[in-house]
Amino acid sequence: MSEAAIAKKSVIVDEVSEKFSAAASVVVVDYRGLTVDEVTRLRKQLRDANVEMKVIKNSILSRAAEKAGLEGLGEVFTGPTAVAFSNEDVVAPAKIINDFAKDAKALEIKGGIIEGKVSSVEEIVALAKLPNREGLLSMLLSVLQAPIRNVAYAVKAVAEKEEDAA
Repeated sequence: MSEAAIAKKSVIVDEVSEKFSAAASVVVVDYRGLTVDEVTRLRKQLRDANVEMKVIKNSILSRAAEKAGLEGLGEVFTGPTAVAFSNEDVVAPAKIINDFAKDAKALEIKGGIIEGKVSSVEEIVALAKLPNREGLLSMLLSVLQAPIRNVAYAVKAVAEKEEDAA
């Protein structure tokens, strides 16, 4: 292999390693068997959620994971591999890919990274079942409002009771 080709691959390994390090979550999938239309729809859903999906050679992925200090991720880089990177939302790539895989049986989650930690398929699927950020915030808001609402109901009940007594 020429020195120019090696230098070019080294740059790509560095870029992918930086993506691994900067990502809030990464999901590695086997896309073998998906139609072009299915891949296009999946990429659109991911892009709408600010998730970047790339097909990268396994050798480059392995070197980049090693450079980023992600031990144990090398085993998932076999066969056709696509990687979804999310820098903002930890749940988004797992949720979108898991939901898409329910309809497209050919899509298989191989593993990933959640906040810098190598994660198994089971952990990725469990993450996908969590509500997204907005859902979690609305649940928190509901919990915070409950005591105030209960006080308001109690005050209203006392006021109605005294009104009926008068």
